[in-house]
Amino acid sequence: MSTSERLGGGALFAIAVALFTWSSAYAAIAYALPSFTPGEVALARLLIASLCFAALLVIRRQPLPPVRDWPQLALLGVIGLTTYHVCLNYAETRIASGTASIIISLVPAATAVVSAFWLRERLSLRTWLGLAVALAGTVLVVLASGQRVEADPKALLVLVCVLVSAIFFVGQKPLFARHGTLSVTASTFFAGTLGALPFGWHLPWALAAAPWPHMASLLWLGIAPSFLGYLAWSFAIHRASASRVSSFIYLSPPIAIVIGWLWLHEIPGPMVLVGGVIVIAGVVLANARRRVVPAPAVEVCEQA
Repeated sequence: MSTSERLGGGALFAIAVALFTWSSAYAAIAYALPSFTPGEVALARLLIASLCFAALLVIRRQPLPPVRDWPQLALLGVIGLTTYHVCLNYAETRIASGTASIIISLVPAATAVVSAFWLRERLSLRTWLGLAVALAGTVLVVLASGQRVEADPKALLVLVCVLVSAIFFVGQKPLFARHGTLSVTASTFFAGTLGALPFGWHLPWALAAAPWPHMASLLWLGIAPSFLGYLAWSFAIHRASASRVSSFIYLSPPIAIVIGWLWLHEIPGPMVLVGGVIVIAGVVLANARRRVVPAPAVEVCEQA
């Protein structure tokens, strides 16, 4: 690992693509659920993305990682993709979207903790402070946007999403250094799709009965947030620390509000704007240039 890391233009652009597409996913999921079960939405999303990844692998003539890494890739795919999407979809049928958004915002902190233990990324006090400020801003944005926040046992499913996302983001990084972003990301999606089969095996019949707009929502979920979003995110994580890149997830709620403002004419109130400023300030603080103290042992990953 390099002793100092700065997010370059390519990584920042990739993060922007991922955040924009991911921020649109909440609305697309809600739009598709009247015609599909949560498991069917997860399977369709992963299947469409897998087909896109397979086509890209063929076009670029890029091989899959060696067989010795398939068990780890399969485990990451089932944990980080199958589990995440199935749990999130089921949770959104029972709890308020504001509750889910707040809990999902814990992903950067969880990623930082997992990185510290797994990749030995030592985080400065400034980074932790930035994460805390950004989380406070996210809570303010959700509360001020008029969304109802409530406690529900289904919220535990979103906590599962937080944990598996952190494991997924951090677990891929050493594999990126050995096999490249595309091969690793595609392999996890193939495994995640297979893992989702038991939850959505009625998908063909649901597609036959669903109206076209709901099917278009599934297409958007598979192509934009899943294929483009995850590919862009993996590109960014390959070029910077997992904890630093993941802190940008805090920007997702403000972006979603802007999308609602432009698309649905939902004008955000003053407190929403204040919360958005706090979120951005926290992300800037967490990602300010700093030195990362290397572990005394052998390096865990390499720069590509």
